[in-house]
Amino acid sequence: MRRAERLFQIVQLIRGRRLSTARFLAERLEVSERTVYRDVADLMAQGVPIEGEAGVGYRMNAGYDLAPLMFTRDEAQSLVAAVRLARSRLDIGLAAQTDTAMSKILAVLPPLERAAAESLAVYAPPVGPDEATRVRLQSLRTAAEARRKVRIEYLDLKDKRSERVLRPLGCFYWSEVWTLAAWCEARAGFRNFRVDRIERLEVLEERFRDEPGRTLADLFRSTEQEMSERDASTDA
Repeated sequence: MRRAERLFQIVQLIRGRRLSTARFLAERLEVSERTVYRDVADLMAQGVPIEGEAGVGYRMNAGYDLAPLMFTRDEAQSLVAAVRLARSRLDIGLAAQTDTAMSKILAVLPPLERAAAESLAVYAPPVGPDEATRVRLQSLRTAAEARRKVRIEYLDLKDKRSERVLRPLGCFYWSEVWTLAAWCEARAGFRNFRVDRIERLEVLEERFRDEPGRTLADLFRSTEQEMSERDASTDA
């Protein structure tokens, strides 16, 4: 990868995340962290509004943008493949926008690249969650984005019913089912719920804010720690 292309990729990666560490950037670009430090320092010297420092992480100031760029043939094909695979598996709100988004992307491609993207020999059968699950999935996604609590009636895998008030944190797709990761008020801990086994869902007016120990990042750290401890016990 040429240095000019690497600098552009650094800007794109930092723009797309709240905080990007040098380790993350180095792994994505397949360079050393020292190279990342040097490249970021050069970008900042050129006036790119990057905030942060080595050892902490970097983020882009709000409002910074670059001129639109043309997709390569491979990039366009990867987007078409992603849309075809995801369309029937997304919630109804996101799925409704996939065709419009793809049309806008294809419209700006040169004829040869557009033809290559549209003729991509990768398809996905229209299988996925039923409509009721996709409706619930949309409600959970928007509740998580708005930081609004939800009340659910849930039927677990042992056919035991319960009512919970949750702080929805994120929706995860596991090849066959969607799950909701949430902080459960009743259990005072993180729990996962299959969306297709939620029998009733109510999005509440009450909002929640990120609190230490109850965020999605905390859940990720907890899961990573559990996996590390499990691996260590297996190796012992």
